[in-house]
Amino acid sequence: MKKVIAAAVIVWTVLGASAAFSQVKMTKDQMMFYTSDWKGDRFPDGRPKVADDLLKRALDCSIEDVWDYLRHKGYANQFEGDWQALHIEKPFAGRALTAQYMPTRADMAKAIAAEGKAEGRVSGNNSWPINELQIGDVYVADGFGKIIEGTLIGSNLGNGIAAHTHTGFVFYAGIRDQEENREIPNFNGFYKGYDPSAWAQMELTSINAPIRIGRAVVLPGDLVLAKTDGVIFIPAILAEDAVSHAEFTNLMDDYNFELNREGKNGAEFEGGWTPAKFNGLSKYIDAHPEKLKMPRSEFDALLAEALKPRPQRTPPAGAPEP
Repeated sequence: MKKVIAAAVIVWTVLGASAAFSQVKMTKDQMMFYTSDWKGDRFPDGRPKVADDLLKRALDCSIEDVWDYLRHKGYANQFEGDWQALHIEKPFAGRALTAQYMPTRADMAKAIAAEGKAEGRVSGNNSWPINELQIGDVYVADGFGKIIEGTLIGSNLGNGIAAHTHTGFVFYAGIRDQEENREIPNFNGFYKGYDPSAWAQMELTSINAPIRIGRAVVLPGDLVLAKTDGVIFIPAILAEDAVSHAEFTNLMDDYNFELNREGKNGAEFEGGWTPAKFNGLSKYIDAHPEKLKMPRSEFDALLAEALKPRPQRTPPAGAPEP
């Protein structure tokens, strides 16, 4: 009898724990663990909340300029290319809400369904992340590249994403109802392929956990920038600096292009950034203040940073003297 009571207590404890501590959706403590360097605003569940103005400013940044900055900071795995899109010519940006899908396994599916029931979730679990979305989010999902029966949304779920985000999605998987999804206002999405088949033999295994999108690593709250040539995932902790540095690089390019057009650059078509040339850039911005997306004080700080002497690289031991 004691063994029966003990077993019942264990079962109750396990079931109670599974109801209290979700296994699919990351807890706030888990979110704080993975994004502990973020010091700004957060959503109630702990996800970093990058400022709205950065979502707008990012749209004018080039993938290359952001990529260069992230590489310099040691983030080499943030870009993925080769996409299809609802509107490939229309860029969009937002905060990542992540989801991961895996092939269906019976015992895992049973456990996930029980958790969803305990949490009061409805419909298929491919709809669960959509209910978590906020305005300005991008729904980013790893569907392990599955396209046939890997269609994470059709037009009904597409309308749900659009209503919750006014932004869109990035799926390492497929979609269906492509034609109808294109007609939804305030909506765009990047995906790996289209197929008319319905979603099958897939299970949602996490919401707001770290995921892999092709060769990129994505954390919840990352600033997602989707443009014609690909998608770059900017860590929230670097978002402001990445956008500012990309804007500064773009201003340098604008000025350099003008010098090239006017034949004032000599043979320095790409560089030659001396203090005198940076001073010319400052005067160029004085004449074209409308080009600044950042405050002038921020531009001046980046200009001062660019003027600092770069440390000389120490040659490897045994290398010949230059």
